[in-house]
Amino acid sequence: MRKSLFALAVIAAAIAAPAAQAQTKQIKNVGITLGSMGNPFFVSLAKGAEAKVKQLNPAAKVTALSADYDLNKQFSQIDGFISAGVDLILVNAVDAKAIEPALNKAKKAGIAVVGVDVAANGADATVQTNNVQAGEIACQFIVEKLGGKGNVIIQNGPQVSAVIDRVNGCKSVFKKNPDIKVLSDDQDAKGSREGGLNVMQNHLTRFPKIDAVFTINDPQAIGTDLAARQLNRKNIVIASVDGAPDIEGALKADTQVQASASQDPFMIAQKAVEIGQGLLNGQKPAQPMVLLPSTLVTRANVKDYKGWSAPR
Repeated sequence: MRKSLFALAVIAAAIAAPAAQAQTKQIKNVGITLGSMGNPFFVSLAKGAEAKVKQLNPAAKVTALSADYDLNKQFSQIDGFISAGVDLILVNAVDAKAIEPALNKAKKAGIAVVGVDVAANGADATVQTNNVQAGEIACQFIVEKLGGKGNVIIQNGPQVSAVIDRVNGCKSVFKKNPDIKVLSDDQDAKGSREGGLNVMQNHLTRFPKIDAVFTINDPQAIGTDLAARQLNRKNIVIASVDGAPDIEGALKADTQVQASASQDPFMIAQKAVEIGQGLLNGQKPAQPMVLLPSTLVTRANVKDYKGWSAPR
């Protein structure tokens, strides 16, 4: 009887061993290609990814590269990652649709691919801020500040999925408030401070009364505030999306920037690596699109805000 029980235990252990090995496959080499490492958002994202990878495997190699919003450069970087035999690629797609052939090539090579911040066709999964919600809470703040009535600008940006979602979220809030008049919603301020400055200068020249502006990111918000100061236009409520280091300063200073729906690039990256680890072990996420909630940072609560560069 004892021999039979021992034999059964040995067989059970032998069956369980492959499963245990499959569950513990480690990440050894990770490639990350991001829009621009000149942007603190992507710097924090890269740091978050490396921290999580090193937590899972201290000996793992992590390579983070700046694509500089150049699709051909991003293609070359992905080819380089494939040649280097990485286990996981995190990609902030320069072009969500055009990147698909490169990501399919990576997956055929047995590499797990996770998109970060914006959608990427061909990725196994994507982790990003709930950008629709971010647009909603920023523009709900504007509605409340204006008492449900006023002339507003939606300052648009590059037509990547994150920007489109933010604008759609904002529009859905304004539509519920019939006394909010949207003067413009189609001007691309390029996601930059200079772009926000230029577009806002044109709007201030064109429209004698502007009560509020929603910008799709913080650099545009800072440029918008600068334009208003240059033209001596006051009492404009500016709200945006990002929660970037610059906006923390703006919220604490004498500016017209009043709020920003924050993102957490460090956490986005950590979640993406977790999903990548699971994919390597045959575990697909329940949903291919993972959305992390945004919280509103305002002048009232900025002192308690844990920003992108906070120690983790």
